[in-house]
Amino acid sequence: MSAETSSDLHPVLAAVAVVDDALRDVVDIDPMYMSVQDKGSALLALSSLIDRADELRMRVLAAADDLAAEEGARDAAAWLAHHARLDRGECRRRLRLARSLQERETTAAALRRGEINVAQAEVVLRAIDDLPDEIDDAVRPAAEERLVEEAGRFGPRALRVLGRRVVDVVAPEVAEDLERRLLEKEEARAARRTFLTTRRNGDGTTDIRIRVSDLVCNRLLTYLEAFTSPRRESGVPADEREPHGQRLGAAFASFLEAVDPARLPLHGGDATTLLVSVDLEVLRSGLGVAHVGDEPLSAAEARRLACTANIIPVVLGGASQVLDAGRTRRLFSPVQRKALAATQPTCRGVGCDIPAAWCEAHHAAETWAKGGLTNLADGVLLCSFHHRRVHDVHYEHERMSDGRVRFHRRN
Repeated sequence: MSAETSSDLHPVLAAVAVVDDALRDVVDIDPMYMSVQDKGSALLALSSLIDRADELRMRVLAAADDLAAEEGARDAAAWLAHHARLDRGECRRRLRLARSLQERETTAAALRRGEINVAQAEVVLRAIDDLPDEIDDAVRPAAEERLVEEAGRFGPRALRVLGRRVVDVVAPEVAEDLERRLLEKEEARAARRTFLTTRRNGDGTTDIRIRVSDLVCNRLLTYLEAFTSPRRESGVPADEREPHGQRLGAAFASFLEAVDPARLPLHGGDATTLLVSVDLEVLRSGLGVAHVGDEPLSAAEARRLACTANIIPVVLGGASQVLDAGRTRRLFSPVQRKALAATQPTCRGVGCDIPAAWCEAHHAAETWAKGGLTNLADGVLLCSFHHRRVHDVHYEHERMSDGRVRFHRRN
């Protein structure tokens, strides 16, 4: 401790000094030589101490608006993030939690005494905040007290579940209607936060990041676990088993191959289908390269997909399908659309990259009503925007030598 005695310091700083001195005393201590019982006691005590120290830091943070104003910082969280080199978002989250604790004395007091941890406190506060406005003001303190009491037995995850049912205990007369509204609110929030993004890594793999509701996740895992078949590995040594994440990834690939396209929505006028373009000789020999759009894959993989998956091989040089329907049909057939997609992977409008599956087949030479033929030579894929442009009297269009369509506004 510095020359300044603890009696000269503010109690908060005095407590910090005591903890700092105590930690300095054990900076060179190796826990390896602690007894098993001492290690357990230390882990529990340190966990409680960290949460209580965090609560004290949040208490100071919530009262530090004047500190932020002194240096012109946006708020105390921004000041702390800058000077302590911490994540700004995490500091702001702590400031919001600190202000919520100021309004919930029961939870704050339990956290200060070490009876609950910060994660449990967040769950309690969120559960109380999520209660509908119609709930009587007397119910909220009772619900908070009950959840703080249950935190002595349950961790954050189980406590979150209890938080959804707490009104069943403290106010059973309104519980059923409340549960319905909470579920509707949660489902709507899950729908708003649902997303899926992909990022190509450039090494033949793609990262997929997805957020869905718990229900959708549970459903997907149920399907994937049917493919992982953990019982098959019951006799395999643990060190020879594939990591669980790797097995789930392989199961996801198997799941996609097992999906019946006939059960899926129409995609581009046809059942959802993946087109693999491969030369006939490559398909026969298994040597060479095939393509899915612009993405290459080995001929061996193309052969496997053609045999096991719901994937259509577009065999270049083969003649197994009659593609030109001439005047017998007004609309392009599914087979014709597949053939068009194989040679026109995107919308033919100049500068447009809308994929073929989202496009509409257009009679390029002449409309069907005016004698145009429904065949491949006259077929061109256009997105809905450019298809409307083709029929817009305010625009002229011409088909270029490479098959693309260029538009000009009429004067």
